[in-house]
Amino acid sequence: MSLCKGQILEEASIDDMQTWMSSGIMTAVDLLSCYIDRYNQVDWYTNSVLQLNPDAMAIAKVTDDERAAGRVRGPLHGIPFLVKDNYATKDKMETTAGFWGLVGNIVPRDAHVVKGLRNAGGVLFGHATLTEWAGMRSNNYSEGYSPRGDQTRSPYNLTVNPGGSSSGPAVAVAGNQIPIAIGTETDGSIINPAERNAVVGIKPTVGLTSRAGVIPGSHSQDSTGPFGKTVRDAVYALDAMYGPDPNDNYTLAQIGKTPEGGYAQFLADKSALKGAVFGIPWLSLWNVNKAPGQNEALLELIVLIESAGATIINGTELPSWETTIPQDGWNWDYGTTRGYPNESEFTVVKTDFYNDIRAYLSELNNTDLKSLEDIINYILDNFGSEGGLPGIHPAYGSGQDNFLVYNETQGIYNETYWQAKEFIRRTSQEEGIDGALAAISPNHPSGKTKLDALLAPPDAGQSYSVAAQAGYPLITLPAGVGGALSSSMPYGLMLMGSAWSEATLIKYASAIEDLQLSQPEGYPYRRTKLRGRIGGAEVFP
Repeated sequence: MSLCKGQILEEASIDDMQTWMSSGIMTAVDLLSCYIDRYNQVDWYTNSVLQLNPDAMAIAKVTDDERAAGRVRGPLHGIPFLVKDNYATKDKMETTAGFWGLVGNIVPRDAHVVKGLRNAGGVLFGHATLTEWAGMRSNNYSEGYSPRGDQTRSPYNLTVNPGGSSSGPAVAVAGNQIPIAIGTETDGSIINPAERNAVVGIKPTVGLTSRAGVIPGSHSQDSTGPFGKTVRDAVYALDAMYGPDPNDNYTLAQIGKTPEGGYAQFLADKSALKGAVFGIPWLSLWNVNKAPGQNEALLELIVLIESAGATIINGTELPSWETTIPQDGWNWDYGTTRGYPNESEFTVVKTDFYNDIRAYLSELNNTDLKSLEDIINYILDNFGSEGGLPGIHPAYGSGQDNFLVYNETQGIYNETYWQAKEFIRRTSQEEGIDGALAAISPNHPSGKTKLDALLAPPDAGQSYSVAAQAGYPLITLPAGVGGALSSSMPYGLMLMGSAWSEATLIKYASAIEDLQLSQPEGYPYRRTKLRGRIGGAEVFP
């Protein structure tokens, strides 16, 4: 990667960039120009950026003028950021979820969190590629593919699954194409691409960050969150994103539960691990991780965390796990698989989507698409490019089977829906994550009455799925790169907590990150850095 005004931009932190801009070494316009150069250098390999913002340079110039006048809005002032292509941006770009049928639609306003990032001084770089419709349309599809955006590829291995559905945002951060990006998650779509691309991903509590202006999946589970190369960078983005929004009633629940002054104040170094108490839900969430050798490698990292003064308690199981955790992989319709659709996450999601997409489309102008039925018909009318029937498009083995199932619900909130919603809430919260967090002796030497967090392998989809159902927060950290494991792809370590526990998770995630980075060169869990070369093993020095 070329120098930027004499500085090494590769792996640079937001704090580094602020230092350069405040000292006059470079301007926001210079910084943006360097990232555009990087886009031109590698995006034809990674395909992580769907559309560049034609106004980006003008926005960067405004932030430079403000800085020259003595106004710096905060740590994101002049920093480029990228949004997944399901975030509405009221500008010259399209918001389409990778779907040709939404090209030309006119959104009423910026998504609430996009507005927050702009207000914090961020420079909107563009829209990122994604799995079409955020992975909602079918069960058998290529992660990171959309007809409008084509296939996203991980810089760690161009030939395998880059993780989805927020593939482009995670890949862009991993490839040093952007400092921070934002994605969305219904069930795993931030955590999965983050860990598969060795970046930090934060999936907040449902309701901490607004979903207003975002093409929906399920209002019961959707969350908007950031990616960064470090916990600090991701938290800077989170601080600009969170807050109540009258257009998303779920965000009103955070009032009185969030810290005054933001989350960056909770960032910590490795000394914070002394006295921490973490749980390992081995049978619930570790034993279902089938990636060869990955658990063994992660346990070596756990030993390192323990050596820094943390207490690790094994066997802190989710009480409901034997009923609710599938043993053979991620399955959001596991209730129906067991014969109980009234115990299925999918029962909730499919009804939510039918209604939520109608509500979203109702606010758009210049589009004939007003309902899920209209979308289904568009995909059938354009079945060659959209893969609307099984077996005719390599990216869509099952066509649009999920859309057809959602449509069958007609959006009716029937008794099965409400029973399923209550079942997944109870079994993922008090009989799930909260129950596991409480699995600590009342006489524990730490004096704590519950665990600080659960540690889990995010490569097992069951791990992030239980938090998705609970609406609880997750942070994933890079833990290593597979080599023989997982097709040379990265893997992560995930911290899981209860509702509104972001401050605690940020404290310990940043402490673990500092512990990793403090290890000598060559230590397996010292953060491996991408050095700008794309393609197989040559990515690394």
